[in-house]
Amino acid sequence: MKTYCPSPYHYRRRPTREVTVGKVGIGGIHPIRVQSMITCDTMDTAASVKQTLDLVKVGCEIVRITAPTVKDAANLEKIKRELVAAGCDVPIVADIHFKPDAAMEAAQWVEKVRINPGNFADKKKFAVREYTDEQYAEELARIEETFVPLVKLCAQRKIAIRIGTNHGSLSDRIMNRYGDSPHGMVESALEFARIARKQNFHNFLFSMKSSNPKVMIEAYRLLTVALEKEGADWNYPLHLGVTEAGDGEDGRIKSAIGIGSLLLDGLGDTIRVSLTEDSVHEIPVGRALVKYLEERARGSFEAESKLSYDPFSYNKRATARMVMGGVKVGGEEPPRVMVTAKVEEALRPRLAQLGDLAPELVHEQSLVVEVDPRSDAEVQALENRKEPVLVAVKDGLDLNPVAATRYLAARIPARHSILLKDTLHPQEAEGGLSGLIRASVHLGALLCDGIGDAILVRGEPAPGACLRLGFNILQAAGNRIFKTDYVACPSCGRTLFDLQSTTAKIKAATLHLKGVKIAVMGCIVNGPGEMADADFGYVGGAPGKINLYVGKTPVKFNIPEAEAVDRLKDLIREHGKWVDAPAPVAAEAA
Repeated sequence: MKTYCPSPYHYRRRPTREVTVGKVGIGGIHPIRVQSMITCDTMDTAASVKQTLDLVKVGCEIVRITAPTVKDAANLEKIKRELVAAGCDVPIVADIHFKPDAAMEAAQWVEKVRINPGNFADKKKFAVREYTDEQYAEELARIEETFVPLVKLCAQRKIAIRIGTNHGSLSDRIMNRYGDSPHGMVESALEFARIARKQNFHNFLFSMKSSNPKVMIEAYRLLTVALEKEGADWNYPLHLGVTEAGDGEDGRIKSAIGIGSLLLDGLGDTIRVSLTEDSVHEIPVGRALVKYLEERARGSFEAESKLSYDPFSYNKRATARMVMGGVKVGGEEPPRVMVTAKVEEALRPRLAQLGDLAPELVHEQSLVVEVDPRSDAEVQALENRKEPVLVAVKDGLDLNPVAATRYLAARIPARHSILLKDTLHPQEAEGGLSGLIRASVHLGALLCDGIGDAILVRGEPAPGACLRLGFNILQAAGNRIFKTDYVACPSCGRTLFDLQSTTAKIKAATLHLKGVKIAVMGCIVNGPGEMADADFGYVGGAPGKINLYVGKTPVKFNIPEAEAVDRLKDLIREHGKWVDAPAPVAAEAA
């Protein structure tokens, strides 16, 4: 069976062909590129130029601009002209949804065109029908007729294409044959790649984005295997990103889990961190993720062992349930949050206020068996222990925690539970963004592989932030829901309301609703699909008007924006998921 990377223990970047986007090379020998997207109306030339220049100043290497209509696409000429006049030659990517004619216009002015296979030639109707092979072939022929003119124009102008599949906007054709699945995402992209290759066009790359890190990780892994199966010359670069990651610490954690999990296995040639914030704030996070790879390469080691997890389908590693200090660990229990004695002591005066967010285990008081997974003697000792124990990789080893813990999980009996550590060198803890990135990647990657019955964060020195980070990583990885979960897209020129202020209002009204998932979408592009996992959706339907969804079903239309948050609360009440906010003191502690 082909694998998604040469080794889960030894870092090797996936070799790819080079794709050129203006002056910037992607893949091949080039470093991983960091890009972003402006948020203003594309028809506002001055604002578009300013936001682009602001991004370039903070290190953005490629800038994406939405082109929802032919008129917007035509204005890209003015934006490019003004940028050149300002001495800026950053490559511009036109973001296209629904409008092939807008793509044709945009391709005359930019260095790359991003198309979404789910809506480039398809209009989503969520129709339920079975496609015969003949009908399916007819659909593909129609797509080819629509896509080929763009391919030919891009070849003529020597510009690139990104075939950017989004989990939230798969076509009805794909949905009805493959379901709302990572397999469907891959096939959706391959359909367009085959058309491009028939035209002898190869200056393209892929992306497989989702707001769910587990779905995203599985899709990219499946794509990598599918490309290898197609042949050696299908070695196209990959653009990585988590859609609708949200804002603040939550958005950074979710992005780091999804993007970082793939980077550490050598996948990915260009990245975009999608935050519901001003775009300039995305670049430092992307830069920190790329810098993390320096550390990853140092922690590699050579080993061979059958994996304890299926890389292409999430299943939690089966362990025996045990009790530690009155806390149930392993089995079907959710991953527990462990802290050091120092953190527990600092938080002790506030334990009653922390409620569900209190530490559950203390490292120094727990009988954790720490081993070097490469040691046959230490592994054999665990084989000989019939009662289940909590096992962790030993501190001080010069190993990457993800690689080492994967090897540990592969070698020890499944009955033993595993403690995940964000760092094996806690004395070097630096906190801040780099600490958040390291903890999110190291813990999140393993959790998404189904490994881990408890987690220990030591890379964040502040006790409250350390505890919060642990719980937030579990929530972002989808392993434990302890607060409201938000799927919030980054803003762009398609957005029909102010995403940052609106998301803040919705959070202020609903943050206390434990376990409720709310999607906040600026437009319909990814709305219904990305809301498939959400309980409720708040989607821009027209300027100043909001549509409300239950799951991916629209139920209330054209609500004035001023009333929409209150109507969302009413909708949550109607479906029995509303509770009143707790008293102010308890809310502040949470």
